[in-house]
Amino acid sequence: MRVAGPVGFDLDLTLINSRPAIMAAWSAVAEELEVSINMDEVDRRMGIKLEDEVAYWFPASDQSDAAASYRRHYVRLAPALTFLLPGAAEALASVRRAGERAVVVTAKHAVSVGPSLSAVGLQPDEVFTHVHGREKAVVLARLGAAVYVGDTPADMVAGLAGGATAVGVPTGSFGPGDLTEAGASVVLGSLSEFPAWYAGFRASRVNPADRADGGQGAASRDR
Repeated sequence: MRVAGPVGFDLDLTLINSRPAIMAAWSAVAEELEVSINMDEVDRRMGIKLEDEVAYWFPASDQSDAAASYRRHYVRLAPALTFLLPGAAEALASVRRAGERAVVVTAKHAVSVGPSLSAVGLQPDEVFTHVHGREKAVVLARLGAAVYVGDTPADMVAGLAGGATAVGVPTGSFGPGDLTEAGASVVLGSLSEFPAWYAGFRASRVNPADRADGGQGAASRDR
């Protein structure tokens, strides 16, 4: 696994608590379009693309209108109902202190990402939107990402498939066991634990000879 390279973060329920906005938007869709939507089921699948969730509740002919309705309500609700998860800002800062880029790789559509990030004041170095599962893996591989942090089993699979170390946080709909079973190398209690873990992750992969001589070993060998 790589140690140098960008660090990718999922967005919903990894960096931000967008659950209130998401659930409120779905409730508004159900009321507007007069469709019964089981919010518990929506919650259990949180993290998939909107289009995939819409398909559970609407026939194909109505799915485009339903997705547009959801995004309209979400953009309206996100500013007041989106919250930063503990340690999120510090996690991004720790990546930058190490000289790497902190990027967001999310299934969320760009239309919804902007209001979500603005609501909490997060400014990642780059954002990749509307990708899920193996699509995330393709992005991570192309970036040469060293780490991918997420809250779902699909995130862990994507991280591994993209050549990154998969780090889980149980701040979404899945517990530590689910994330470990999906391939997480480590499951943190929250992103508050990420800076210390990340520092150790990088330090543990430095050549032992370089650590022993204070970093002079590589220079000596070069001479």
